[in-house]
Amino acid sequence: MENTVVYTNMNYLPVSKDSLNQAAQILRNGGLVAFPTETVYGLGADAFNAAALAKIFEAKNRPHFDPLIIHIASLDTLEKVADLSILTNETRQKIFTLAENLWPGPLSIILPKNKKIPGIATAGLETAAVRLPDHETARELISLSTGAVAAPSANPFGSLSPTRAEHVRDKLGDKIDMILDGGATRIGLESTVIDITGDSNSASVKILRPGGTPKEAIEKLIGQVEDGAPVSDVSGGLVSPGQLKSHYAPHTPITALNKEEIIKKAYEKDSAFLFFDDQSKNAWILAQKPPKNAILRVLSETGRILEAASRFFETLHELDNGKILRIFVQLAPQEGLGIAINDRISHASTKK
Repeated sequence: MENTVVYTNMNYLPVSKDSLNQAAQILRNGGLVAFPTETVYGLGADAFNAAALAKIFEAKNRPHFDPLIIHIASLDTLEKVADLSILTNETRQKIFTLAENLWPGPLSIILPKNKKIPGIATAGLETAAVRLPDHETARELISLSTGAVAAPSANPFGSLSPTRAEHVRDKLGDKIDMILDGGATRIGLESTVIDITGDSNSASVKILRPGGTPKEAIEKLIGQVEDGAPVSDVSGGLVSPGQLKSHYAPHTPITALNKEEIIKKAYEKDSAFLFFDDQSKNAWILAQKPPKNAILRVLSETGRILEAASRFFETLHELDNGKILRIFVQLAPQEGLGIAINDRISHASTKK
């Protein structure tokens, strides 16, 4: 018999026409709604309502120097949240090329913000990260509300991102007006964030946060893209979420190891080992001969990057149960979505 979710709270509802209408009304009234996207679950508020946006920071215990991502449901809404008129023709062309080919999708683009977007959404900066999600429920909810929803991941600040509604309920349930349950997310990692606006001295395009859209896909469309670096000085505010050195972390300490290192790593009692694929796990078992009760997990038995990404946060949620002293995590191949997986491992393994 399959497990089924029992909804005992009317504010924790499966996605339906009625629940979407209820959720949209909550957003229009200045409330908070957690909803699924193709990346992770988002904690949404009306992007034009400063008081509603303040509730996101309070619920997540999120510092105000960390900006939010503005989600839209169609390209028609873009000019309501961004001011493209101050950009060069070349930059606008790059933006439209990316939007036409990679939206809807897990790509957020830093753009000059429309004055209608409150400063609290952008850490006081004149730019905002904007994306059009590739998830029917998310787009429908945004369309039914005000057309633009600011939504960081629906988790306490700095902790593991939620890929299921249950993750949101367990961590933030009493702080949110409604949680829409749309099942497990498809990609399981946050969106890629790029800064395409440059500055007076540069028109370069920079990845500020690796994510669900691989660098290779962006470069195929607009040419070379630079890699950003974690930020230590936040006095001027962050340009993008996910730039802090320590982020996306479970309570249990994490040690990151490459394939060679993890195969050589001796078994440790009360620790878990998270392998990228079955080949690595089997090589480790052969080399280390662990006991039968060793806690072993694999992100993708056959080494498929998308499957590994979709399982990453969910597996860490499972292992972060207070019974394990440390999690040894194997890095993914440094290509495609593997870059985003390794970015999350790196942030999670950095001590606060």
